[in-house]
Amino acid sequence: MSDEHPNISVLKRFNPSDVAASVDVLSEDAVFHYINPEWPEMEGDYTGRVGFLSFFTKIAESTNGTFKVNPISATPLGDELVVAHVRNTMTFPDRRIELEAVVLWRIADGRIAEGWDIPVVNAANITNV
Repeated sequence: MSDEHPNISVLKRFNPSDVAASVDVLSEDAVFHYINPEWPEMEGDYTGRVGFLSFFTKIAESTNGTFKVNPISATPLGDELVVAHVRNTMTFPDRRIELEAVVLWRIADGRIAEGWDIPVVNAANITNV
């Protein structure tokens, strides 16, 4: 039996559904990079703890609180990086979307320093509601 990598433990403390409650796991100057050509108004860099909170608040508001991150796997790479494979679900007024994404996290000094969220938009499951 192996011990859990410390960076996996850090990620487990981050709750995208309640960033305010897990803000202590973020570096003060953390940056979240969001890439999604299908949702250009959300694309960009969100800087600092306030930036993270802003990003996840925008998603929650746009999806009426239905946005959920469902982890599939997390693989630590070296001392700083973790690659997470997730399945996100969310419902907009006109459609429900389920898509996979890869999130590359950089952990420094026991806190999230940076994240790159790259959704697989071409294979998204979109259902009209």
